[in-house]
Amino acid sequence: MEQRLRNLIAQTSLIVTDLQISQLVGYVKLLDKWNKAYNLTSVRDPNEMLIKHIMDSLVVSTYLQGDNFIDVGTGPGLPGIPLAIMNPNKSFTLLDSLGKRIRFIRQVIHELKIENVTPVQSRVELFLPEVGFDAVLSRAFASMTDMVTWCRHLPNANSGVFYALKGQCSQEEIDLLPEWCEVQSVLPLSIPELDGERHLVVIKEKK
Repeated sequence: MEQRLRNLIAQTSLIVTDLQISQLVGYVKLLDKWNKAYNLTSVRDPNEMLIKHIMDSLVVSTYLQGDNFIDVGTGPGLPGIPLAIMNPNKSFTLLDSLGKRIRFIRQVIHELKIENVTPVQSRVELFLPEVGFDAVLSRAFASMTDMVTWCRHLPNANSGVFYALKGQCSQEEIDLLPEWCEVQSVLPLSIPELDGERHLVVIKEKK
C-alpha cells in the first residue's frame, strides 16, 4: 500500500517524507479496521480509500493559508487527518457531533503519534472557540450556504476564510450564498485516478 500511495503522490507536485507516507498508510489501515464495526465511511476498499480519501484531501494542502484550521463535520477525520500529517507545523481542530467518530480520531492520533490535531465532539453551532481560525474546512456539507451560515462564527475576523471541498461547483450554488460573503476563487483540483470533478471553493466574508 505504501508503494501505491507513493505512485499516486508522484503524479502530483506534493513532497512527502517517509514518516508521512507511513502515517497516511497507518491511517488507512485503522480506518479499514474500525470501519468494519463502526461504519465510518462508505468506501470499503483500502486502495479506494487512498484515492477517494487520502489523495482527495492531500491535494488541498498547497492552498492552505495560515496556521490554525478547523475541519467541521470531519467524520472519520477527512480532510483533517491527512492535512495534519502533511502540515505538522500547522494546527487542526477536528469537529464532529458523533462520539464514535471522535473516539476513532483520538485512537488515530494516539497510535500514529500525530501531535497537531485536537478532536472536539460538538455540534458546530454550539462550538464557541476563544480565538477564530485562519480557515474553516469542510468536505461534508451538503451546500456551501449551510456551511457558511452554520460556521460564520468560526473564522477569525480579519483574514479567516472558508474552504469548501466540492465535486461540481455550479454558479447556481454560488448565487445562493448569503449576501454577507463572496467567493474569492474556485480552484479545480486534479486527483490521480479519480473520476469526476473536484473543486476547492474559497469563500470570505465581505468587509
